[in-house]
Amino acid sequence: MKVYIIGAGPGDPDLITVKGLRLLQEADVVLWTDSLVNEELVNRARAGAEVIKTAGMTLEEMVEIMADRVQQGKMVARVHTGDPAVYGAILEQMVLLKQRGVEYEIVPGVSSVFASAAALGAELTVPDLTQTLILTRAEGRTPVPEREQLKDLASHHCTIALFLSATLVKKVVDDFLEAGWSPETPVAVVYRASWPDQKIVRSTLEHLAEDMRANGIRSQAMILAGWALDPHITDTDQFRSKLYDKEFTHRFRRGIPS
Repeated sequence: MKVYIIGAGPGDPDLITVKGLRLLQEADVVLWTDSLVNEELVNRARAGAEVIKTAGMTLEEMVEIMADRVQQGKMVARVHTGDPAVYGAILEQMVLLKQRGVEYEIVPGVSSVFASAAALGAELTVPDLTQTLILTRAEGRTPVPEREQLKDLASHHCTIALFLSATLVKKVVDDFLEAGWSPETPVAVVYRASWPDQKIVRSTLEHLAEDMRANGIRSQAMILAGWALDPHITDTDQFRSKLYDKEFTHRFRRGIPS
C-alpha cells in the first residue's frame, strides 16, 4: 500500500487522467483539496471509501492521516488540483512521508495553464514568434528567488504564464513594462479554467488592471502574456512550423523542392 498523489486537472472532472481516475476509484482513503478540486470528481470515489477534506488542515495533520491509513494496509489517494508538480506543495508532504517510511507515487494531471490555453484556442509556442514558455508567479507574501524576479524573466520577451498573481496585477504590469514590453502586448486572463463558471478576459498590458477589476477577478485566475496571445493571430498563416512544410525533410517524409 502507498500514497498516490494524483493531479485532478484544472476543474472539469473529465480532465483527470485515466490512471488518476482508476486510482481514485480504487482507493480506500481519499484526501482532497476541497477549496480547489471539483467535488463532482471526488464523488466518483468508490462506495465506502473514507473521503477527507483537507483545506482546513495543517501539513502535519494531513501526513499523519496518510501515514496512519497506509500503515493500516489501506490505499490512499491524495488528490490535488491541476498537476501536482506546479505549485502543488507536494515536496513538503513527500519529505514527511519519507521520514515516516511511507511509499508514494505521483500521478500527473492537466495543469491550469494548458486548460487556459485550450480555452483561449492558443498555441503558446508559435514558430518564428516565441519558442519559450515561462511558468512563474509574481512576488507577494510568498517571495521568489532574487534571480527569478518577474522583470528579469520578462526580459526574454517570450510567452509568460502567471499563476497565483491575480491580486498583484499592478506589480505584474509594472514589471513587464520595466522589462521593455509594449503597453499593447496582448494578455489573456482565464478565471477558473474548465469550470462551468469559467470566464475569459482578453486585454493588453495597458488595460489589464482595469479589465480584471471590471470583471471582478482576484483569485483562481491564470494570466497569460505575450504575442502568442494575440486574438488575431489566426487571421494569418505566416507562422508555420517546419513539421508539415512540404519542402522540409525529416525521418518520416522527404521534402519536395519548390
